[in-house]
Amino acid sequence: MQDWLKMSAADLGRGIAAQEIDPVALAQCYLAAIDAHAHRDLIYSEVTHERALAEATAAAERARMGLRRSPLDGVPVSWKDLFDSAGAKTEAGSHLLKGRVPDQDALVLEIATSMGAVCLGKTHMSELAFSGLGLNPVTATPPCVNDEAAVPGGSSSGAAASVAFDLAPMAIGSDTGGSVRIPSAWNDLVGLKTTAGRVSLEGVVPLCLKFDTVGPLVRSVEDAGLVLGLLEGTEGPDLRGAGSLKGRRFADLQSIAQDELDPVVAQSYAEALQKLQEAGAEIVPLEVPELSEAMGLSAILFTTEAYGLWKEVIEASPDVMFDKILERFRSGAQFSGADYVAAWGRLEQARMAWDQATVGFDAVLSPTCPILPPNLARLQQEEDYYVQANLLTLRNTRIGNLMGTCGLSLPTGTPSCGLQMLGQPDCEEALLRLGVGVEAALAG
Repeated sequence: MQDWLKMSAADLGRGIAAQEIDPVALAQCYLAAIDAHAHRDLIYSEVTHERALAEATAAAERARMGLRRSPLDGVPVSWKDLFDSAGAKTEAGSHLLKGRVPDQDALVLEIATSMGAVCLGKTHMSELAFSGLGLNPVTATPPCVNDEAAVPGGSSSGAAASVAFDLAPMAIGSDTGGSVRIPSAWNDLVGLKTTAGRVSLEGVVPLCLKFDTVGPLVRSVEDAGLVLGLLEGTEGPDLRGAGSLKGRRFADLQSIAQDELDPVVAQSYAEALQKLQEAGAEIVPLEVPELSEAMGLSAILFTTEAYGLWKEVIEASPDVMFDKILERFRSGAQFSGADYVAAWGRLEQARMAWDQATVGFDAVLSPTCPILPPNLARLQQEEDYYVQANLLTLRNTRIGNLMGTCGLSLPTGTPSCGLQMLGQPDCEEALLRLGVGVEAALAG
């Protein structure tokens, strides 16, 4: 049974379908592992034992009757603590929402449950999802699987840790500026950033509604595709026959994305590109000068919307917030409505330039994150270290959010180093099929 904790979600689903795995025993196995784990309370904000066992019991009955609702029917999953869950705390990592208990599930949780997913509980996160580091002195900072003295990446920090520490086979997080892909990269997982607007945000605590997206943190590209289906109420994209990279054309993004790389990250990226070439892919250097201006718009676009959504709540109790996150929200107050509208106009121009520059490529590549996971103690003690790490952590992933793309982060084989693939908007199926081949090449 302990092997179940290491298996992919897809393999667990196949085991249930073959009646080799009992969903109730599987849920009990994960719940026992969670409760016995030294980092339980740093990873999970709440464990929903009764719900998990009830859902697993129903899944077991469906499996016996041959009425499974999806390939993942009966497979456990963890949920980031910004998805409303009926009768269970949903506090988004903030004491601003302390004691908040919704009376109904977020729509994506409701859909996933209807497809047979078994809810293990809620995972810790950066406060109100407004940081890529995963540091949260207010509630909890989960550990990084490769360095427990470092932060795990955020804001879906506990989501990544739940899978990386074998306390869930799949996790659901959110990505506004990199919050699925960064913790996936730093914890050697696969992370899928969906296109804004594709997956429902109903019942999801917001940060920036124009950029917020929902996506999985998992162990394989196959899992990412199946979980996408789980979130949308479908079977997921057909990945059969995917794998060959011969004739595929990738852009090696030069602009911004390769500045100030940690030497380990640079080496892992170079090795990853080499493996893709050996698998038959063509890789072409790409400059998109317009990215520089687009990145400069981030301070206006993200902070203005975030502060607009949260101003009244924050200013009613600012003293309960982590001061660095409070400062980031309040920085949105310095911009006017005219600034915000003008920034969106300039971003749309940059997006058109991006579309024109990337149209001939199957995907745009870069390191997922330019740095390795920063040390937790130093982040808390050294102001300059915190500021620099915070800026660099989100830089590469934010490109995908600003340009409106879908994105995938894959482990390179070097600990805490991910390869980012950016696809065209609303082309998750094509990106995942491509990802199957890239995953195989990187593992070779």
